[in-house]
Amino acid sequence: MTIAPFVFAGLPTRVIFGPGRLAELGAEAERLGMKRPLVITGKHQAALGRDLASRITGATAFDGAAMHTPVAVTEAAMRIVRERGIDGTIAIGGGSAIGLGKAIAWRTDCPQIAVPTTYAGSEMTPILGETADGAKTTRRDPKIQPETVIYDPELTLSLPTPLSVTSGMNAIAHAVEALYAKDGNPVVSLMAEEGIRALAQALPRLHEARAEAHYGAWLCGTVLGAAGMALHHKLCHLLGGSFDLPHAETHTVILPHAVAYNAKAAPEAMARIAKALGANTAARGLFDLERALVAPAALREIGMKEEDLDRAADLAAANPYRNPAPITREGIRKLLDDAFHGRRPAA
Repeated sequence: MTIAPFVFAGLPTRVIFGPGRLAELGAEAERLGMKRPLVITGKHQAALGRDLASRITGATAFDGAAMHTPVAVTEAAMRIVRERGIDGTIAIGGGSAIGLGKAIAWRTDCPQIAVPTTYAGSEMTPILGETADGAKTTRRDPKIQPETVIYDPELTLSLPTPLSVTSGMNAIAHAVEALYAKDGNPVVSLMAEEGIRALAQALPRLHEARAEAHYGAWLCGTVLGAAGMALHHKLCHLLGGSFDLPHAETHTVILPHAVAYNAKAAPEAMARIAKALGANTAARGLFDLERALVAPAALREIGMKEEDLDRAADLAAANPYRNPAPITREGIRKLLDDAFHGRRPAA
């Protein structure tokens, strides 16, 4: 095997991992110098947020986090930041809560603690996606990277199985793209392959493998933070921001088709993905895993309209980006049609 020249820079997030580690939240906030933190959740975890805020001196709870990190929600939270003199954020939940914490950090450079309760892995990245006026903008900045992440598998016990599955597939997508990223490296590739393996084995047996799933999510999020994104993520961000599709479900549906699109252009990456899945081919292995998990398999199942496929293809082709296979309007339109109908990728 030939090792190409590369650059590797480890991201500076402190990770606290294990059952019961949420008990260390207050001490970690104090270590980071937080005297008036904002505890961020979505509506469904508002009670947890209020409870934790009541245990941390000077904390304020905010339960308005929303999918795709709308700028209007961030502006509402920023008013509280200014009024209360907030000096740090504690985001508890999935990508919505953690995304809002990142959006505040990008604007203020306040320290962050992320406490993920799903498996998406965004807590380990310096990447922020925000939506405004029907479009999603993605930015990467060191200020966006959380200072501390607390992984407590006990927090995932109440997560509904369908959401567990789609957030896990979302995490696998991070690792898949890291394996063929132009700025990847051997360390990232090792972590990506292990992350795919851990999640592929944990998701079918979540009742006994919550810690293994969180371990896989940590690896997959870490590699997304260390390497660039390609077709899969760009297309999912477009579909979420412009057509208001649910984030994790969109990643789940698109992933096998984005992999099939890139299969011939990234054969080494495809071999590693297939190996991690225990499958013959990467695209079919991912599709079959999703079907075995009873995850959404078609865009039409998650709110996409067939008449919008042409517009989506136009938008994707109008903004080309780095990807192993060339981005063409015809190719994207076919990918979207296969994903809309939930077809199993060709061998």
